[in-house]
Amino acid sequence: MNLHDYAKFIDLFEKWNRSINLSAASTRADISSHVEDSLHVVEHLVAARSTAVLDVGSGGGFPVVIAAMALPEVQFTSLEPVHKKHAFLRTAARELGLGNLEAYAVRIEDHVRADYDVAMSRATFDLKDWLAMGLERVHPGGVVIGFEAVTREDLDPSIVRHRYQLGGKDRAIVIQRRPG
Repeated sequence: MNLHDYAKFIDLFEKWNRSINLSAASTRADISSHVEDSLHVVEHLVAARSTAVLDVGSGGGFPVVIAAMALPEVQFTSLEPVHKKHAFLRTAARELGLGNLEAYAVRIEDHVRADYDVAMSRATFDLKDWLAMGLERVHPGGVVIGFEAVTREDLDPSIVRHRYQLGGKDRAIVIQRRPG
């Protein structure tokens, strides 16, 4: 899939963002940049042989809706406690035909399931805090994925960075595996 394949999502996001402020992304180019950033996680979900993925703080659907569109064989669970954003996620799943995406209006503390293959979050928590929280939500051997905009020197040495460029800026997917 390429960015053009996500036009229906971008249209839906633009429409909702005008009334409920899903994100600071206000132009089509800004939204497309978020889509492109989200696409970087897909190869890592495939590499982790994911069948069950948790996305925490899903907001406007980055990266969970994009990943669900790219990987229809993977089951995604989205946690978004802000009811307006949760309503958007449910609408996106319905209108985009994403039977592999379930959205819940709960905080991570209130979500008891802890046997995911992958837990991911993008720009919701401090990265170090997210990695610790995520490790509590995956099974032994599972992975936690975070997005890093600025290289952090205080992360666990077991993390693996997968660097990429987005709009001329250095970014990284950060992965930590729960010991098996």
